[in-house]
Amino acid sequence: MTNLANATVLITGATSGFGAAAARRFAADGAKIVLVGRRTERLQAMKAELNGPVFPLALDVRDRQAVSEAIAGLPAEFARVDVLVNSAGLALGLEMAPRTSLDDWDDMVDTNIKGLMYCTRAVLPGMVERKRGHVINLGSVAGTYPYPGGNVYGGTKAFVEQFSLGLRADLLGSGVRVTNVEPGMCDTEFSVVRFKGNEGQAAKVYQGMKPLSADDVAECIHWVAALPEHVNINRIEVMPVQQAFNGFAVSRVSAGTTDAAR
Repeated sequence: MTNLANATVLITGATSGFGAAAARRFAADGAKIVLVGRRTERLQAMKAELNGPVFPLALDVRDRQAVSEAIAGLPAEFARVDVLVNSAGLALGLEMAPRTSLDDWDDMVDTNIKGLMYCTRAVLPGMVERKRGHVINLGSVAGTYPYPGGNVYGGTKAFVEQFSLGLRADLLGSGVRVTNVEPGMCDTEFSVVRFKGNEGQAAKVYQGMKPLSADDVAECIHWVAALPEHVNINRIEVMPVQQAFNGFAVSRVSAGTTDAAR
């Protein structure tokens, strides 16, 4: 197995959910952690909790120039990134496409696609030069299995899947690994963010079933990173037992009418 005790792990979206859980899991191995997030107070709280070699980096991954400058300017102790965990991402709203907010669509594209691209591009040259490294992207089952209201969110996660495969093709022979981790339903702040702070609506998503936890997904992230360096897991699709992909949908509206905008 790969010894992660002295590895440098850069985690975006590190102030909650998968990112925070991954930070705790890698810190347990003694890894050096670069925590990336927008909420400074949460970054400082995470640093205090982990109580090890941790560098909190307040950064909006949507800002291309800021990402480039921040990663290029990491302190020497944290500059050689061995593992990048692209965890920053979000879903906004669950409206059908004809009624949804274009601002929400823009925010999802800017974070889930552009932010992930900017962070990946910033660390890749160093990984290739050192002939080792691992890019772990957080995709979603929504990138494979569409559902009503998932529209652009699912589209962004389909991009993450294809981008991850494209990176594998580009990096063949470089020694750099790429994995796309694709979780299903998971009880984090995800639904609270999707429903813009409506905790009651978010809680209904998980009623009557046991979803994944952030720690479950962090264990998957850690496992692929800890495998021997000649082993690459291309993708992991993980769901709770009580979730499965949907069957085909059929509209029962009579001919000549439409329910597309309902």
